[in-house]
Amino acid sequence: MDIHALKNIGKFVSVIGVALSLFLLTAIIVGWIYHENMRDFLYFDFGLFGFNALIFFLLRRHTMKLSIKGGILSVNLIWVLLGVAGAIPFVLYTGISPADAFFESVSGFTTTGATVFSDIESLPKSILYLRSLTHWLGGMGIIVLGVGLFSLINPSGSMALFKAESTGIKMEKITPKVKDTAIRLWGIYLLFTLVDAVALKLAGMTVFDAINHAFSTISTGGFSTKNSSLGYYQSPWIIWITTFFMIISGINFLAHLKLLSTGKLDGYKREEVLWYLAIFVILSLLLGSIDIFVDYDSYFHALTHSFFTIASVLTTTGFATLDYSQWGHIAISIIFVAMLVGGNAGSTAGGVKVIRYIVLFKNIRLQFKQTLHPSAILNVFIDGQKTSSQIISSTTGFIFLFVMTNMLVTLYLFARGFDAMTAVSTALATVGNIGPGFALTGPAENYAFFSSTDKMILSAAMIIGRLEFYTVFLLFSRSFWKKF
Repeated sequence: MDIHALKNIGKFVSVIGVALSLFLLTAIIVGWIYHENMRDFLYFDFGLFGFNALIFFLLRRHTMKLSIKGGILSVNLIWVLLGVAGAIPFVLYTGISPADAFFESVSGFTTTGATVFSDIESLPKSILYLRSLTHWLGGMGIIVLGVGLFSLINPSGSMALFKAESTGIKMEKITPKVKDTAIRLWGIYLLFTLVDAVALKLAGMTVFDAINHAFSTISTGGFSTKNSSLGYYQSPWIIWITTFFMIISGINFLAHLKLLSTGKLDGYKREEVLWYLAIFVILSLLLGSIDIFVDYDSYFHALTHSFFTIASVLTTTGFATLDYSQWGHIAISIIFVAMLVGGNAGSTAGGVKVIRYIVLFKNIRLQFKQTLHPSAILNVFIDGQKTSSQIISSTTGFIFLFVMTNMLVTLYLFARGFDAMTAVSTALATVGNIGPGFALTGPAENYAFFSSTDKMILSAAMIIGRLEFYTVFLLFSRSFWKKF
């Protein structure tokens, strides 16, 4: 790697560092409002700002042209540095170990929602807000924010960054310039957050709780300000409002952008969205039926909690109203299906994504037909358009990496002595950025019992899942570093 490439990466990372320090100021303001001693936090934030501002100042005359390789390396570096930066306030204000703090920070920025805290309500307000803020920043992707900032420095590099972080199979631009798309996406993200917060406040939450839960909901993160998560609130209005916003946050944000920009509903008529909504309704009704016929709960109670639970797991948010790990084996099996599916590409949700399953199953069906009709020329079509062999290959590779990563994490945890359900569900919960699993990491439990080494490995699993495997595993390829 030459000095020019290092300067490119350094300048961009410094911009993200400056932006992060400005966002962290809001956590300091929250602490001041609640009369907390924010001196150490302020010193840290000032140091973070000063260090990154100095790097940017030293490189201000450097003209950046970030390549795809540079973008990929920057993305990986930024997510690790975000974990470190977010961990420092946790160490300063809660006294947890650096490994615990890094885990909590990474869990926040990757919108996983797994926590090491057992008594969340005892935490300072500034820390509660910081946890939700990391979700909100990581939800849409700090890199997408960086695209907008980076374009102010050098527009030619925006595409490289956008491709490196893009969660969809195929990048789609609503506006001619990537920076305009990024800015509009953040506008919609902010709008949804504000509407959700207002709705939660009107439903009975305090302003502080409403803002924090809106941050966690729209980002599909799952951190709550209460020990029992959304189960603390008895209002069905709060549960249904959160269910609605979790579901729309699991839809490709470009569909929302198209609606608000052009008034067209085309984005919601795509196969991925229709299958996503169908899966949500079917799994919710199945889970609700079990609650009705097994536990004899009322229809409204059962459907309220089943729709909420499936929305939370399907979108990888991780909120809970009840301990669904106690609902029986059939219920757990249904929830496992939701954990494996995930949301839409281009949404804040994690997981495999519905579109990849569509491509996979259509390709399998094509292979069956090809076997019966060897001479036939067949293609996979999504939304009426031919899907390239490159996308099919990429999808197959992604699913293989997803399975392989889950298997490795599962085997590690099982070798450490944890039971099979804990090992399997924890691997899926961290790699899929879901948060709660089953058994020892169920919705009523936390991750505090893991060793420091366990937490670092699970932190790596969360980052790998958030960056969708290729972006991380490419770093271990010899060809990546060749002629960098």
